[in-house]
Amino acid sequence: MLHEGMTRDAVLTALARHIGRENGVTAKGLVIEIVGASSAGLERQLRACVERLRDEGIAVCADPSAGYHIARDAAELETSIRFLVDRIATTARQVRALRKLARPALTGQSRLLL
Repeated sequence: MLHEGMTRDAVLTALARHIGRENGVTAKGLVIEIVGASSAGLERQLRACVERLRDEGIAVCADPSAGYHIARDAAELETSIRFLVDRIATTARQVRALRKLARPALTGQSRLLL
């Protein structure tokens, strides 16, 4: 169920209080700040709002060690971009492995382990 308080504008307003990596906030903390409660569904809504803000060119950064924040400078933005690129690379590697190893087993093809 969508929460009406979790909007693009509400997320941007909350993130305006989190400028710079040192002021980052976890997804759970940001959701609580915005709507006063947290759940997995609300965190999914938050991520969708963050995607929209990024699509609009807002420098929303996030990584596990710093949390969500607006980039203070180009270096912080570059750190966040590197984190996202690394995630892309990891996902691509996992997809290749699943195609190479798991698909043949599930489709009845045999494979030799050398």
